[in-house]
Amino acid sequence: MRDPAPTLPVAEGEGRGDAAPSPPPSELVARLRAAGCVFAEDEAALLVGAAVTPDDLERMVARRVGGEPLECVVGWAEFCGLRVAVEPGVFVPRHRTEFLVSQAAARTRPGAVVVDLCCGSGAVGAAVVAASPSVELHATEIDTTAARCARHNLTGIGAQVHEGDLYRPLPAGLRGRVDVLVANVPYVPTAEIPLLPREARLYEPRQALDGGPDGLDVLRRVAAEAPDWLAPGGHLLVETSADQARQAAGILTKSGLRAEVTSLEELDATVVIGTMAGAGGSSGT
Repeated sequence: MRDPAPTLPVAEGEGRGDAAPSPPPSELVARLRAAGCVFAEDEAALLVGAAVTPDDLERMVARRVGGEPLECVVGWAEFCGLRVAVEPGVFVPRHRTEFLVSQAAARTRPGAVVVDLCCGSGAVGAAVVAASPSVELHATEIDTTAARCARHNLTGIGAQVHEGDLYRPLPAGLRGRVDVLVANVPYVPTAEIPLLPREARLYEPRQALDGGPDGLDVLRRVAAEAPDWLAPGGHLLVETSADQARQAAGILTKSGLRAEVTSLEELDATVVIGTMAGAGGSSGT
């Protein structure tokens, strides 16, 4: 399934204004720890650094103690070394998905056309562009709030964000031209949604988590149309759980792609890659 809970952002020593006077550190840390925050000391430092006034700090601490993801409280998440803006109600990028980015970047040549489906905040697309600045990036997202967040993160780097369902909002001229198609689709099986940590279950959009009965419903839709959009030799990359990988690879194979599975134990990350037949697509493997 998708990484069930967000990971702690890395403090960068800068906030949205002068650091607000904080309560005694032990008091603030104790409040966060009592609320179940594992990294209470680090979170306290981030909250103090992000707050502008003491009242602002108190509001932020109350939100975090109430269970809201830290990234949404401070307004950003660290991902692949980037500070990605995250709004309340938007899926928080997970560090395990950095492996998806690395696999996509390894297959992205200069000037490639890259499409990021289900882009959420735009974190994956932004990280791919950071690794390969000369690419043409298009991103799609069905949720209005997430699409707005993605535009904030991607428009400044020359990417285009299209609001709508999967391929539907993409320009028709991209058909048969996409070198790298990356899709961090929802893949939590429906029955497992109630088992997710509270902050993911209550504060992130269900459509960004729920992948249907076996977690692979959206992947099936992505794979079915991928051959219409991929260039010869182009790649489709999707994140799954380790348990779903073999079935996911079968779905890509059924769609006419050559499938492979790769994983990184350190991040508990699994990526399934489908490749179109033919020469002329991006390479780098």
